[in-house]
Amino acid sequence: MNGVLADKLTDDGSSTPAGLVAAAVAHAFALFVAVSIAANISGGHVNPAVTFGALVGGHITFFRSILYWIAQLLGSVVACLLLKFATGGLTTSAFSLSSGVSVWNALVFEIVMTFGLVYTVYATAIDPKKGNIGIIAPIAIGFIVGANILVGGAFDGASMNPAVSFGPAVVSWTWSNHWVYWLGPFIGAAIAAIVYSIFYLIPTTHEQLPTTDY
Repeated sequence: MNGVLADKLTDDGSSTPAGLVAAAVAHAFALFVAVSIAANISGGHVNPAVTFGALVGGHITFFRSILYWIAQLLGSVVACLLLKFATGGLTTSAFSLSSGVSVWNALVFEIVMTFGLVYTVYATAIDPKKGNIGIIAPIAIGFIVGANILVGGAFDGASMNPAVSFGPAVVSWTWSNHWVYWLGPFIGAAIAAIVYSIFYLIPTTHEQLPTTDY
């Protein structure tokens, strides 16, 4: 929906500076709200890559991850279908690479951007030592996504979220280079989980970190 609104506001210029800023701000605040309202229910999982990162770090069970992935993908498809119906046929275009951007360029972009996102999730929401910083987790997560869109949006759309890519791909039935928007985020999420866990979550002799269903 944010993508459709950005196109309308900028006369189909979502790749222009104004369109990119509009998309980044819209996504940042929308994600802030989405994580906030779901944080006490499911941990605020709206992204399969974030769920995968939590799984790699041992903070969520595999069974719960499967349920979250199903819900996230179904939610994305239903949202895109409702958007298409409500707007008289308009829908968010499937993610695609900009001219001159190869699949390997895009893959690296998605890895790096999702690393930043999942690292932020670990630092502000998962880490049991987060203390009062956990209060700002939703807005921190929203802001890192907005910042990443400003950086990578002009190159490959800056997905960082396989569900965000999946819904538009299904509704428009456009699957060109779709694998990039799965592999990149999952690799970035796994690296972030491993790095954060090794450097900040290794329990000492007198401390055992709990396993949570974030």
